[in-house]
Amino acid sequence: MKEPLDIKAYLDADEKKDLLRLLTAGSVDDGKSTLIGRLLFDSKKLYDDQLAALERDSKRVGNAGDSIDYALLLDGLKAEREEGITIDVAYRYFSTNKRKFIIADTPGHEQYTRNMITGGSTANLAIILVDSRKGVITQTRRHTFLVSLLGIKHIVLAVNKMDLVGFDQQVFDDIVAEYRKLTDHLGIDDVTCFPLSAREGDNVVEKSDRTPWYSGPALLHFLETVPIHADRNFDDFRYPVQYVLRPDLNFRGFCGKVASGIVRVGDEVMALPSMKKSRVQSIVTYEGELREAFPPQSVTITLEDEIDISRGEMIVHPDNLPHIGRHFTTMLVWMDEEPMDTGKQFFLKHNTNTTRATICAIRNRVDVNTLEEKPGKPFQLNEIGQVDILTAKTLFFDAYAKNRQTGAFILIDPITNNTSAVGMILAPLDESALENDLVPTLDLPKLGITPDHYPAIETAVKELARQGLEVKVKL
Repeated sequence: MKEPLDIKAYLDADEKKDLLRLLTAGSVDDGKSTLIGRLLFDSKKLYDDQLAALERDSKRVGNAGDSIDYALLLDGLKAEREEGITIDVAYRYFSTNKRKFIIADTPGHEQYTRNMITGGSTANLAIILVDSRKGVITQTRRHTFLVSLLGIKHIVLAVNKMDLVGFDQQVFDDIVAEYRKLTDHLGIDDVTCFPLSAREGDNVVEKSDRTPWYSGPALLHFLETVPIHADRNFDDFRYPVQYVLRPDLNFRGFCGKVASGIVRVGDEVMALPSMKKSRVQSIVTYEGELREAFPPQSVTITLEDEIDISRGEMIVHPDNLPHIGRHFTTMLVWMDEEPMDTGKQFFLKHNTNTTRATICAIRNRVDVNTLEEKPGKPFQLNEIGQVDILTAKTLFFDAYAKNRQTGAFILIDPITNNTSAVGMILAPLDESALENDLVPTLDLPKLGITPDHYPAIETAVKELARQGLEVKVKL
C-alpha cells in the first residue's frame, strides 16, 4: 500500500532547496529559447493548459515545421514570435526534486547588450550556446567577455544542433578547444562542455544514445548538482542598513540584508562612517531570533550600545573593513539611449546608499567583439569601458571581483530617472589631488551663524546626507 503524502514535510523540504540563477546567451538562432523550452518540457514542468497553448501556437506561428516549437515558451512578445528571435529578457522559474531554478533567456543581438547585463547581474551560472555548424564566432566571444565581466563563476558551453552535423565528435572537440583558448585568456576556470540537440532533446534531460563518445552527464543533472555555495562571500561581513526599526521605546533595530559574510550574536561590530564600536545583542526575524545570519538573509540587528546609524550606512567587523572613499575606478556598461555626458552629475545608487556622482575621467573603451582597448571617449549605448568616478558622499565598497554585492552600483539620470549605466568597481583611487567640487562647504562664522544655531544646522546636514546630498560644515 502506498504511503500517504505528508504535505507539510514535502513543503518544508521544498522550501529548503537551494536556488540556482542562470542565464542563456548566444548568437541569434543558436537555440537559447528552444533549449530552455526543452528543459521545461522534458522535465515535466508544464501545465496542461501551457502544453495545449504550445501545440496550438506551434502550428500557427512556430518555426519547427510539424514539430513543437519549444522556443515559444520563452518568446512572449509578438515581434519575437514573428521574427523568431529574443528581444527582451524572459525569466522562467521551475524546480526539480533537487533544486529550484530561475532562468534568464537573454537576447543575442548586439543592440540588446544591456538586456543581457540585466539578466546576468544576479546569475550564478551562464549557458553559452554555440551552433555546431558555425563554431566559436564573434558573438560567442562577446558574450563570454560579458559573462566574465559580470563575475559569473560557472560557464556551460552548449554546442547545439549536433544533429545537423551527424553528432560528429571531431566537430565538438574542435569547438571546445577553440573556446577554451578564449576562457583561458579571460581567466575563467570552471567551464563544462555539452554536445546537445535542443530540438531533439539529446543530452538535455537524458543522456543520448547518439553520442556514445560523450561520457559526461546530461545538462539538467549537471545544473542540479553544480556546487554554488562557495560562490558567496562568507568572509567579509557587510551589512548595509536599509531601515531603522523603532516600534517603541524599548527596541531599536537596524534592518537590512546581509550582503556578505557571517554575523553572530556577541560579535564586535563597527558602524561606518562613524567608526563607533558595539556588540551584536540580537538578530531578529519574523520567525524569531537567530544565533547567526549570513547572505542572503534579511534580518534586524540590535546592538548593546546606542549608536546613531541611519539608512545608507554600513555595519561591519572592525578587523575587516571595506574601502572607504569617494574616488574609484570602475568598469562601466552604458545602458542609456542618451550618450554619456561627463559634465552631468548623476545619482549613484550603491546598496542602500544614494549620492551624487560625476564621471571625472574616461580611461578606455573595450571593443567587446575583439576584446581590444581603444582610446577613451564618451560612451554610446551598450559600450563598455573603464572610467574614474567621484562621488559627493563617502561610500563603503569592495572590488567587484572580491565582493559582487558591495562592488556594484548603478548611475541614474537625475532628469529622466533612467538607469544610465551599471558599474563594477575595480579599485579605490587617491583623493588628495582632487578638487572637492562636489561637496559644498558651509562656513558658518563667515555666514554670521552663531553657535546657538549649530544644533539645528547639524540636524539639517544629517537629513541632507540621508537624501544623498553631502554638505561639509566649517565652524
